[in-house]
Parts: sequence; structure tokens; C-alpha cells
Amino acid sequence: MTKVTWDHIHLRTADPEAMAAWFEKFLGAEVIRTTLQGAPRIDLKVGGADVFIMPVKDGDGVNAAPKIPYRGLDHFGLAVTGIDAVAAELKAKGAEFTMEPTNVRPGVRVCFLRAPEGVSVELLERS
Repeated sequence: MTKVTWDHIHLRTADPEAMAAWFEKFLGAEVIRTTLQGAPRIDLKVGGADVFIMPVKDGDGVNAAPKIPYRGLDHFGLAVTGIDAVAAELKAKGAEFTMEPTNVRPGVRVCFLRAPEGVSVELLERS
């Protein structure tokens, strides 16, 4: 069987700066600014993963963000320790939660954040 590993997550947004700022503010992302073919590019490092941000604009054929929940990629999850303290810190910074911290099964506590452009981020703690 073919072995695969994660390489990156790709986010499309009308406002790359706002998307990057959100991930930096709420999730401690490292923002990496470069250029690609002479145009500015913003990438992120979040939890050890590469997140590439691609700018889009009206009329370029990209559909609007769907409303959660929807079919297809629903969200991505990031592991944390001390989820209740993490959630309190994020609330103090103004994060919008779509689900408060809750136990979904024994040993697993989760919460969900709404990022820009309808991106859903799950934080989870496994004990």
C-alpha cells in the first residue's frame, strides 16, 4: 500500500492579511511572507503543518464560502493541552466559538472556532 504523509492545507480567501492575522492571533501561527512570480504570498506554520493562503477576488470563478456544516472538507483539528484554559484565552482575545468546549466521548474534549471565510477549526484534547 502507498504510504502518504500530510504536506499542506490550502486556504482561499478574499483577504489574505485578515486570514493570516486570525491564525496568528488565535492559534499562534508563524506568518511567512514571500513572493511567488512577483506577487506577494502568505504562508503559515500552524501546529507543525504548512497552511498556504491563496488570494481570490470576485469574478475569478471561485465559489463563495459555504455555511457550516456542509459536504466535503468540514474542518481541521488541532490538538491542545488544557482545552478549557485555551478556550478562555481565545475568548478573551475575541474568538468566535461555534461549539463551546464539550466532552464528545470519554477522554476527548473538543471545541470549534469560526475562522475567516467560513473556515472551521476544531481544538481537541485527548486524555
